[in-house]
Amino acid sequence: MSANSADPSLRKAVDIVLVKAGRTKIRYPADLLHDDGTHVVVRAAWAGAGVRDFGFVRFEPGDVFTEHYWRDRWYAVKEVRNAEGTLKGWYCDIARPAEVTPADATPGEVVCEDLDLDLWRSADGGTVLRLDEDEFAASGLETTDPRAASAARAALDELELRAREGDFEALLA
Repeated sequence: MSANSADPSLRKAVDIVLVKAGRTKIRYPADLLHDDGTHVVVRAAWAGAGVRDFGFVRFEPGDVFTEHYWRDRWYAVKEVRNAEGTLKGWYCDIARPAEVTPADATPGEVVCEDLDLDLWRSADGGTVLRLDEDEFAASGLETTDPRAASAARAALDELELRAREGDFEALLA
């Protein structure tokens, strides 16, 4: 049975664990909204300390993230809304497929290993930015795990194409 009910009392809490370079970057609680065995959707409040201004968007206390993880895709997509519910856009992490640890027949933990590449798509779709390609190059993944590096680049290319051609939101259905 999937946990996609609109009834908040039926939602399960999960921990989101973002890993980078073999270390836990951040861990935060989220509500499990949906899990069909491949696609996991959670909702969480901005878990960062204070405001993070990227120049093209600000993440700040009160922001709500609806996060999409897949067990078979090399990315995670995070829809970002402000406290009033206005869509800011989508922040996409290029990452290894999510690992979901069950607890009581529902995911207890979603682990996402960040591979440095990111994509931003503004709410109106007018701005699509490839991010952190320099960090990806410096990570050494091309040498240490060429298969993962190739999958990461292909995932970024796929997301950028979808973001620019208009079927981006179909990913999240």
